[in-house]
Amino acid sequence: MLLMTINLFDDTAWETLRPLTYTRPVADLRIGILTIAEKWGRHLQAETGFITQAYLVTKYPAQPHAELFINGSVCPDPQLIEAVSKLNIGEQLERDQVLIAFKVAAADAATIKPGALKPVQYNGTFIKLNYPEDIFKFNDTELRKDFDLITAGRTSATLDSSNTLIGDHIFVEAGAEAYCTTLNSKSGPIYLGKNSQIWEGTNVRGSFALCEHSQVKMGAKIYGQTTIGPYSRVGGEINNAVIWGYSAKGHEGYLGNAVLGQWCNIGADSNNSNLKNNYAEVRLWDYAKESFRKTGLQFCGLIMADHSKCGINTMFNTGTVTGVSANVFGAGFPRNFIPDFAWGGAQGFDIYSLPKMFETAAKVYERRDLIFDQTEQDILTAVFEATRPYRHF
Repeated sequence: MLLMTINLFDDTAWETLRPLTYTRPVADLRIGILTIAEKWGRHLQAETGFITQAYLVTKYPAQPHAELFINGSVCPDPQLIEAVSKLNIGEQLERDQVLIAFKVAAADAATIKPGALKPVQYNGTFIKLNYPEDIFKFNDTELRKDFDLITAGRTSATLDSSNTLIGDHIFVEAGAEAYCTTLNSKSGPIYLGKNSQIWEGTNVRGSFALCEHSQVKMGAKIYGQTTIGPYSRVGGEINNAVIWGYSAKGHEGYLGNAVLGQWCNIGADSNNSNLKNNYAEVRLWDYAKESFRKTGLQFCGLIMADHSKCGINTMFNTGTVTGVSANVFGAGFPRNFIPDFAWGGAQGFDIYSLPKMFETAAKVYERRDLIFDQTEQDILTAVFEATRPYRHF
């Protein structure tokens, strides 16, 4: 039973998490098994809303009578949940200049500024998403936390005896199927969502989450710290990657230290590099800085936003950022920053026009028995306009 309503607000992380946040609030990012909003909703038994960018509010509305407001870039844990739950009206929880949460009377929510509230210092640590690479960087930690949250007090369904199960940290939801696979949970939990499938000959090493109605194709090799979101299909070799949902990497090829948004498609035999030949620190394109930013990481692969796709045999360089609705194809390595609504590859790019993009998206949605409606079109139109300065073709 839902006991309360909460709103999750965007802070400046919405800007630095682009292009992944162009099409959603920060709290709708998936890390671990659940989105950040789903985590808070489960922990607090609450219905969640969003305080986000104006062009996103039709799809992601706020809860009108909420008193509790939580930073959508902050992931919950038991200690943080306790601190947030103890907030009184007129107080805000903060640490190191990060506003974590605040509580106001519902009638005053639209007028009271958080800075005017009584500060309460939080002394614990927490995971906060600030950059796209944080999603795969912290995915193992969040996957383990979500696994414990989802499976607490529940009994797993069983898998067919043809599978080889190593370790006992495996949870199977109703309708999930696997045959002739190896599932090794010694290094981390393995979660198989409702009606998911793992096909014959696949080897999986935890930590790993396969969300509802998703499929792993025959002979795939899945390494740990990996999440496959709902209604997706994957194959080949995947390591420390997060694929959000309704996306496909269905063929051979390597994807590692990567994040793929929704409605993405990776062509057969496509690969991303996650390590530079000289082992140097990887830099990523930063929309807020409008330049490349040092990540502090030696391993960093592909960041691909919603609706982007690549053709067969595409090669992505180490630390490539691909914006919303890009279509990448052709021989050679494309640039490390592929702008939103770009069409082309190493030989050059043109603009992927909205009418052409909408035509494709409508067909993709139809295959999933969904409608590419006016709300989706309006969001993508807003993104197209906002990203014009990056398309210097």
